[in-house]
Amino acid sequence: MPTAIAVTSTDLVLPPTDPGTPQAAVLPPPESRSLDASLADVQQLLARYGHVVVVCPTAAPPAVEHRLRAVRALLESDRIALVRTDLPPLGAAVLVRQLRQLAGYDFSPGVLASAARLLAHYIYAGAVLGSVSRLDRVPVSLGAHLKGWLPGAHFAVLAGPTPQIVRLGSRSGSASGSRSASASASASGGDSLAGPEFATELLLARGQLQTDWPLTTLVPGWRIPGPVHETPLPASSPGWWGTGKLVEFAAYLPDPAVLHQLVSSVRREACHWCGMELIGDRCGFCAAPLPPAAPPPPDPGTRALGPGAREGGHALGPGARTARPALP
Repeated sequence: MPTAIAVTSTDLVLPPTDPGTPQAAVLPPPESRSLDASLADVQQLLARYGHVVVVCPTAAPPAVEHRLRAVRALLESDRIALVRTDLPPLGAAVLVRQLRQLAGYDFSPGVLASAARLLAHYIYAGAVLGSVSRLDRVPVSLGAHLKGWLPGAHFAVLAGPTPQIVRLGSRSGSASGSRSASASASASGGDSLAGPEFATELLLARGQLQTDWPLTTLVPGWRIPGPVHETPLPASSPGWWGTGKLVEFAAYLPDPAVLHQLVSSVRREACHWCGMELIGDRCGFCAAPLPPAAPPPPDPGTRALGPGAREGGHALGPGARTARPALP
């Protein structure tokens, strides 16, 4: 029985790539669904599939997350995973479709839920923007903010896996953010963005900006083979990017067999808290982190230092400390 993949918005449901891709269940927003009705929706999914993985973007309204947590608490169920993602709307929809593809395989619910963090690192999600003056989800320098007010200014922005900002038509990229920060932006030269080093397909969603830059520059620069697919712009994209003048894009691994191999190659662990199977460093169901690795056992061939033994030419007194082995 495949694990159910549920989403919090119809924006997150892309057409399946093949007839074998399972559909996603859409959980209506709190303003259009009572709490009792939401409880019944999730109960039906649990009864049919056994486990439910709900993908909820971090940009979703707080009420959406509060409703999901209330449903999980009232049902007192440990079979509901709440997966948050920082990807922009189109990238998040690609992630959901990949999870739907993997749900058709024999992965356990715990592996499927924790695989979302792994797959997100292989999705290059960005947009071409007419302005970055209201962009607050990617680090933007003061100079880029000021240039965003100039007439005709366009920017290519990559939200992940490594944030980048390039002003199109300039000789050098404009980027900001500390490299020590987790969301730091990296500079790129010319009109290019640093792209994936593996074969991908490109998905486009056009807003109010008239530009073919993703087709004329991004596709050849990233060596993307095959046709470029297009889909309607998600309703939440203008709010995420801070402007409706945009063309959103996402490059991703299209082959379900490659995704299966990628997830299968990662070592599996058992969550020490809830017992679910996981990959990576955090459980997808209870969010418990993986405990740190235990230090290696002492080498049997190493002779213990007893009283009166010497180390480094000095006697070890009762209060002296011996050096501990370094943790791996």
